[in-house]
Amino acid sequence: MIEPTDGWVATEVAEEFPGLDLAWVVVEAVPGPGTRESRERLQHLSSRMRGDHAVALRQLPIPRAYREFFRQVGLDPDTHRTPVEAAVLDRLLRGGFMSRNLVDDALTIALVETGVPLWALDASTVDGPLGIRLAVAGETLGRRPSAPPLVPDRLVVADATTPLAVLFGDLAPGHGVRSATRSIAFFAVRVPGVPAVHVEEALWEATEALGPG
Repeated sequence: MIEPTDGWVATEVAEEFPGLDLAWVVVEAVPGPGTRESRERLQHLSSRMRGDHAVALRQLPIPRAYREFFRQVGLDPDTHRTPVEAAVLDRLLRGGFMSRNLVDDALTIALVETGVPLWALDASTVDGPLGIRLAVAGETLGRRPSAPPLVPDRLVVADATTPLAVLFGDLAPGHGVRSATRSIAFFAVRVPGVPAVHVEEALWEATEALGPG
């Protein structure tokens, strides 16, 4: 099992949302199309995740914890679906979990296996440790000159200087994994009610799904 790095959480965020935290790991890997192994794994997960399982999913402890946290931060999980519910709905609509590319396949495998959502950044664009804080007035999502502005007090995942993702939302333009990426930073967001071991497992699943680095 890998040993992820604990992220930081701003004091005011930790006080308002006790139990919210982040873990991340950097992996040396070359992005590319999905492999035979990742496609077979997705096919296997598709056969496991049928309609009856999807209906019961939101009652399981980890998916339920993310639904409850969404409500806590003002998101309706029946409209703004949690990551695992969105993935399962997509599987039902498409008839299976589709292979897109190696990194997205790894994220899907980890999410479906554990219920814990992960995201991937180009590690070369990350400046210092990752954590969770509130956006401040005048900030943008990412460091590009054309980066979109952020609403103040929005929960974001940031490095030492800049927001790189909206919490449970979009990644900053220019900071995601690209064809030129050679080092990937996977990060997972844990909410109250989700044991840390499941976060470690999700990061391990994603790393393993990439294959040899």
